[in-house]
Amino acid sequence: MFHHFCAPMSAAFPAVVTSVKYHLAPEHHFTTTYDDTVEALDVRATIAYFMGLRAIDMARDLEPLKIRGLILCQVFFGGTQRCESEIRLKDDEVVPLCVIDMFWELALPVGVNRDHEYCNLRVEKWVGKLGMMKELGWRVLVSGNDGDPVIDREKDLVVLLEEKGVDVVSDFDIDGCHGVEYADESKANQLILVVKRFVS
Repeated sequence: MFHHFCAPMSAAFPAVVTSVKYHLAPEHHFTTTYDDTVEALDVRATIAYFMGLRAIDMARDLEPLKIRGLILCQVFFGGTQRCESEIRLKDDEVVPLCVIDMFWELALPVGVNRDHEYCNLRVEKWVGKLGMMKELGWRVLVSGNDGDPVIDREKDLVVLLEEKGVDVVSDFDIDGCHGVEYADESKANQLILVVKRFVS
C-alpha cells in the first residue's frame, strides 16, 4: 500500500521518493528505525521528524546534498497526559486509544513511559533543536486529519515550530482518519497536491 501511495507522488513532481523497509517493533525499538531512515534519508511520519532532528547535526556533512525541509504527514506523537482528540476519538476504528498505547509500549525502550523523548513532542532534548531548523532555512509541512486521535499533537507541533520561528505550513483536513491516504485515492491525490505546492 505504501508503494501505491509513493508511485503517484513521485510522478507528480520532480523528486526521488523512497520508502524504506525499516526494522519493526517489538524486535527492534525506535532507535533502530531512526538509524535505518537516517541512513536512507527517508521522510515519513514521526520517523521523519526524528530523522530531521538527527540530520540537523550532520546537515553540513551531507554536501552536496542540501536538506531544504521536512514533510510530516500524520506525524505520530504521544504523552502520558491525554490530549482532547485522544479522548474524543478513544474508540476510533483505525487507531483506538488502546492500540496507540500498545504501539508505544512495543516501540519505546523497555521501562519508560510515553513522556520519553521519542514519544513526547515537548521533551526539551529535541525542542532545543527546532531553532536550528530556522537557522538552516528549512521549511516544514505538517499534514493531518481531524479524525485522527493524535491530531491535537500534530497541531501542537505546528505551534511549537512557529514559536521557534520555523517556516511551517500546516494542512489539516476536517475529513479522514489516520492513514486515510493509503485507502482513499481522492485523499491521496489531495495530499499529493499539497506536497507538490510545498515542494514547488
